[in-house]
Amino acid sequence: MPKPLLHPDIQLTPGQIAAKAVFNAARELGLSQRDLARSIGVSEPSVSRMKGGGFALEGKPLELALCIIRIFRALDAMAGGEAAVIRGWIANDNSDLGAAPKELIATATGLVDVMNYLDAARAPV
Repeated sequence: MPKPLLHPDIQLTPGQIAAKAVFNAARELGLSQRDLARSIGVSEPSVSRMKGGGFALEGKPLELALCIIRIFRALDAMAGGEAAVIRGWIANDNSDLGAAPKELIATATGLVDVMNYLDAARAPV
């Protein structure tokens, strides 16, 4: 039987849950802790604390983190869970976006552009 990650009496806040989720999404996307910190506007030590639920996101960093989670979910669905495909898409230049998505998500504008691009690709009109 797997060992629980946290004591059963410990309850995480929504900000802590989002922090842990974005940490995991970033790892699956092949983003470094530095990449994640830059994308959501927090320090690298804060990103390290996210892994274990010891950091709660709020405000703009929370909003940006939710965008990264949304990007991961879209790519995961489109790639059928294939990690190599997901990481390849993020790392390689995209002619529609004008750069590699990994480069673009370093800014809030680029992050939203990548998210909107994937949303449009998943649900063409």
